[in-house]
Amino acid sequence: MLFGRMKTRMVTPEEALPGRAWRSFAVPPRHVVLGNPLEPPFPEGYQVAVFGLGCFWGAERVFWQTPGVWSTAVGYAGGFTPNPTYEEVCTSRTGHTEAVQVVFDPAVLSYRDLLKVFWEEHDPTQGNRQGNDVGTQYRSAVYVFDDAQRVAAEQTRTMFEDKLRKVGFGEITTEIAPAGEFWYAEDYHQQYLYKNPNGYCGLGGTGVSCPIGVASTDD
Repeated sequence: MLFGRMKTRMVTPEEALPGRAWRSFAVPPRHVVLGNPLEPPFPEGYQVAVFGLGCFWGAERVFWQTPGVWSTAVGYAGGFTPNPTYEEVCTSRTGHTEAVQVVFDPAVLSYRDLLKVFWEEHDPTQGNRQGNDVGTQYRSAVYVFDDAQRVAAEQTRTMFEDKLRKVGFGEITTEIAPAGEFWYAEDYHQQYLYKNPNGYCGLGGTGVSCPIGVASTDD
């Protein structure tokens, strides 16, 4: 029980593991499904989004299957430890959540369309868990790159929370914060469910549809 409580308490910067100044592994040069690079530079005019919605294996698959997405990568975001390893993140002592970086063409797919996928594909009311996956590494999060993304995330959160409450869910616990460093995860995690079609996927939505029809010029 003590270990369980530690995994669901956000670590402070002072408590976080020290990490390292270098990345101890190579990021694959190309996405095994989409064929495009995982790391910058990305095509001119394309945009980046970062989401945390539980185990990143299933989360990444949802986004690479979304039309208009150019590339995806899994990694660690929202924490304190530089260049963390998966094993370190699993201790809940780095402060990171498992996250997906999504590179998309805004001429085909709006940021609000991505938010719709994000809200509907997991339960954003569970705090530091998703289903049986427990710990701060599984918290729901949206890391924004500018004011337009922040406004879109906050507006859609309000709309979705209203719909969730009407069918008995609690308040949304999703963290919405400025995007910091995205630390790429190890090679074997990238496009994991393509490489392992029968692998574990803990992703599960609420069955509630998220309305995104907000008049805005921010998309």
